[in-house]
Amino acid sequence: MRRYLPKLLIALAVFGGVLMQTGCIVVAPRPARVWVPGYWGPGHVWVGGYYRYR
Repeated sequence: MRRYLPKLLIALAVFGGVLMQTGCIVVAPRPARVWVPGYWGPGHVWVGGYYRYR
């Protein structure tokens, strides 16, 4: 058992380091408002600009 203990401790330390680096919390960004400029729609109708969320 004594000759496996140092290897086990090193393996646990490496595993702990990997978990610390990958343990970040990812939060989805809140939706951004984007200005859509006006354009000519079908039938030569002007569609005014508006905000949309993306």
